Amino acid sequence: MSLPLVCVTLTGCTVDEMLKDAARATAVGADIVEVRLDKLWVVEQKPEPVEPTNSDSGDSRRTTYVAPIFASQSIDSVDLDSSLISFRTGIELPVILTCRPERQGGYYPGTEKQRIAILSKAIKSGVSWIDLETDIDTKERNKLVKLAGKNTKIIASNHYDESPNSPSDIVEEISEYSNSGDIIKIVFNTNGKKDALRLFDVAWRTKDSEVKLSIMGLGAGGDWTRIHAPLLNQDIVYTTMENGWHLAQQGKINTSDLKTAWELLEYN
Repeated sequence: MSLPLVCVTLTGCTVDEMLKDAARATAVGADIVEVRLDKLWVVEQKPEPVEPTNSDSGDSRRTTYVAPIFASQSIDSVDLDSSLISFRTGIELPVILTCRPERQGGYYPGTEKQRIAILSKAIKSGVSWIDLETDIDTKERNKLVKLAGKNTKIIASNHYDESPNSPSDIVEEISEYSNSGDIIKIVFNTNGKKDALRLFDVAWRTKDSEVKLSIMGLGAGGDWTRIHAPLLNQDIVYTTMENGWHLAQQGKINTSDLKTAWELLEYN
């Protein structure tokens, strides 16, 4: 059973923070890292965790996780050229460059035209991988694909702001995207076991497909397809260097924890 590529999505909103996280990812044996360029245009504001007040809750030691707030910055606050050079020279592993728009859950505050220009610069920087959403204007996306050529591989991504619907419908959508990139990435919101099982069903139905896939959820149960990615023949699994019980509720998983799970499940 072959193992998928393990990708660490770098945390932080500055180049220095991302480079430090990339070094940690390298140390734990990640195969690839994702740099979220869109997060360079926000400042992370971390609220204080809420201490438990009710001892009858079942776990008086656990504080309530409060998600950070990301405040947008002006477009001219980022020196993109300098940032791209820093990522190219400061990260040992292959890199996926992503500039996620707000319409797909990202943070980039500018126009789509400005974002396309960023993606173009990212490809010209010589990056190993570029993430191109499937809903980019067809003409503009074709230009980016042509620019990528054979030197930069493409993650064709779609982040749905909804729970997974019929597995059959999702499989059909995947088929429609099959020629959109080297790996097709599908992400849905998950709110528990039913949603998780639908995504697992999709991954199971497509595990013998010639299309390279990365299927996952964000929310409770979203980590099921990540944990069982080798069984489901997934090609890349996204992880984080973050730690904490809240990751499970977000559908995320720590890189080292994932590797441990694979060992326990005898996937490797």
